[in-house]
Amino acid sequence: MINNYNHSNFFPILLLGWMLVLSTCKSPAVPSSRTPIKDIEIKELTKSVAKNQLNYKKFRSRVKTTYDNGKRKQQIIINLRLEKSKSIWMSATMIVPIAKLLVTPERVSFYEKFEKTFFEGDVSFINEQFETSFEFKDLQNLLMGLPLINITRGRFESISHPKYYILTPKSDKLRFRPTFFFDPNNFLLLEQRFMVPGTQRSLTFKYLNHQKLEGEFVPREVQISLFDGLALTRIKLEYTRADFPEQLSIPFDIPAGYQPIEM
Repeated sequence: MINNYNHSNFFPILLLGWMLVLSTCKSPAVPSSRTPIKDIEIKELTKSVAKNQLNYKKFRSRVKTTYDNGKRKQQIIINLRLEKSKSIWMSATMIVPIAKLLVTPERVSFYEKFEKTFFEGDVSFINEQFETSFEFKDLQNLLMGLPLINITRGRFESISHPKYYILTPKSDKLRFRPTFFFDPNNFLLLEQRFMVPGTQRSLTFKYLNHQKLEGEFVPREVQISLFDGLALTRIKLEYTRADFPEQLSIPFDIPAGYQPIEM
């Protein structure tokens, strides 16, 4: 059963929702294959992935968002707008607009219309909530189905698998140890997992049913799973009416009379 809007859960829905690819004219360094090529050179594989990554300046989509923490399940519609390296904008609706969220490299701003409250802070707020160390560009990459880190830099090791190319960094200094799963046929990122060494905590993003837009591929669906060692929270983002507009407005003004809240 899906419950109606709940103010206490809505802000985590938005945050996790965006905490939340390829052009056919690009030529990969590694030939595509239905199954992974054995003993592939990691350097050549990372080059192929990098050459075929999504390239965009502006993106917008309607997003059906489902939040499920095992006790409560909620659905909400979000209008999403991204300007690369500049902003992530969301407007949530339930027939009428009910809340807006704006994230920039410097600020996180949010307001909701039911209780007429707002929040303003910096990106460190997000990391404090989820004990992560994400930067703004990381949030956009997670949302768009791109690897959290630049895979052409650093040292990686390959994990043998019959269906996917799997890469993970060799460094032991990362707070979150990422593992990346790539499709051998088109080098699309299908999944990225983040484990906290020495704990049972994990964060997983899966990218499903990619759609082709103007020669680029973006996921139709993003599945997010957050396990804190005790409970599992799932969020599903379903992208529809997606495009890469030339012009994109980012309207955001906190209405007069709204009261600040502490998160």
